[in-house]
Amino acid sequence: MAPSAKPDLRKKLHDVPHEPGVYLMRDRLNRVIYVGKARNLRKRLSNYFTPSKSRMADLKTRALIESIWDFEFHTVRNEPEALLLEGKLIKDYRPKYNVSFRDDKRFLLVKVHLDEPFPRFSLARVRKEDGSRYFGPFAHSGALRQTISWMNREFGLRSCRPLRPGENDYRHCSDDIIKNCSAPCIGKISQEDYRLQVEQACDFLQGHSKDMVLSLEEEMHRAAEALDFETAAALRDMVDYLKKTLRPTRQFRRGRGAPLGPAIQPEEDVKELKEILGLETEPQVMECFDISNISTTHCVASMVRFRNGVADNQNYRRYRIKTVAGQDDFKSMAEVVRRRYARILLEARDRMGAERADETQESAMEAMRRYEREVESGEPAAAEEAPASAKGKGKKPRRRPASFVRLPDLIVVDGGKGQLSVAYKELRKLGLGDLPIIGLAKEREEIFRPGESQPIVLPHETGALRLLQRIRDEAHRFANSYHQLLMKRRVDESILDDCPGVSQNRKERLLKRFGSVSRLRKASPEEIAEVEGVNRRLAEEIVHFLETHRS
Repeated sequence: MAPSAKPDLRKKLHDVPHEPGVYLMRDRLNRVIYVGKARNLRKRLSNYFTPSKSRMADLKTRALIESIWDFEFHTVRNEPEALLLEGKLIKDYRPKYNVSFRDDKRFLLVKVHLDEPFPRFSLARVRKEDGSRYFGPFAHSGALRQTISWMNREFGLRSCRPLRPGENDYRHCSDDIIKNCSAPCIGKISQEDYRLQVEQACDFLQGHSKDMVLSLEEEMHRAAEALDFETAAALRDMVDYLKKTLRPTRQFRRGRGAPLGPAIQPEEDVKELKEILGLETEPQVMECFDISNISTTHCVASMVRFRNGVADNQNYRRYRIKTVAGQDDFKSMAEVVRRRYARILLEARDRMGAERADETQESAMEAMRRYEREVESGEPAAAEEAPASAKGKGKKPRRRPASFVRLPDLIVVDGGKGQLSVAYKELRKLGLGDLPIIGLAKEREEIFRPGESQPIVLPHETGALRLLQRIRDEAHRFANSYHQLLMKRRVDESILDDCPGVSQNRKERLLKRFGSVSRLRKASPEEIAEVEGVNRRLAEEIVHFLETHRS
């Protein structure tokens, strides 16, 4: 079937306003391939569809333009809002043509814990439930840092790190001497008065003290009239920083509702995926595997876990393939699936006890599910299985094991029929053949299931497919990052090959003892000499060599 003709999007430009906003470019499969922001949407978008300008673009931009099949836009109130929304959408969709914002780095927040004896303002990137008060996020990090520095001086707030500063901290601090701090640590100001200044600073960050900015502008004009242009320029810059920081912006949070039409709704996507795949329960816990073997030097794999449609970063795992020589995605996928779930079963069996494991004739899948129910409830699933000594009154419920890992509700492998087949075969060997598993092929985003010859093909706007794409792309990112880390370590370790007196065996012993070359650089000759086969003289030569060879 011949592909449909590329639509003429220049007509759609007439509906684009001359306002700030964010735009999303989609390919012929309706996938988001680029997210951008603009101060003037009409002007920016017209650059993509003007033939003369597109011919002058670089190779990457021309490739992007050739791939654009449709676009959409969302207007905002100002440029900082556009920057915040752009960052959120890039983290949500991870478009292939975007470079910035693809990592998990977030915009800066201002944090203050008002229950501390002498509260101080600090910067953070993650909003935690720790009792602190947060302001932001702020789009301009440079302006924010200048604002916090000015605010500390203006309100006499401390910037030192101790929770309760005292005399010893005061001796090493000069902020009081240069009039940058009210010095609550030595009682120059009472705790109540200092807290009042902190509350005034909080009001300032919320934009309730516009008079202070106006007074700075008036001071700037007076300095200019007095021909003190250096002071006027400094005040001008400070006013600009304050306006950028205090400009009201809406917060666009990830995975929290739908400010846009195609916004991500994790819980709804999970429900939709259950219906499409015909699962008995919602796949609240999903695990996805990906193989990265860019070169024959290192073959690695990743396993990422999503819980309720959202990344569960603490339960990510990465693997170095051990039993496969060369590049073989199928055998590598079999190894990592086998290692992952064999370990879970072994840990569960050890906790259940060998006696109970011998008594039951149930499958590994049933035994594991029963064990999960027991752990979640804190007591045996069946009363007759509880030991007689545990049936008395006053028995305390068992605590959930710290290392408990439950089986996923759905396994996703990155690949088509081949990868799915080997992964499913390993699950059956482990007695986990009833565990739901699918394969997601990249080229046409086809969903393969065991025993089904025809794949499921979903519309690209389907939330369930977007959920699978997110977990697949996250697994791919995590695997590639691990591969790059190993390659960097290998390049770093290779410097020892040029070190006189360091044989291959000594190199392996040194790396085994210190872990990496960067740690070896920090070691003293005495510590290096403790390694087998390395005497004091060689240790000094190694230290000198690493000091004089930095790359």
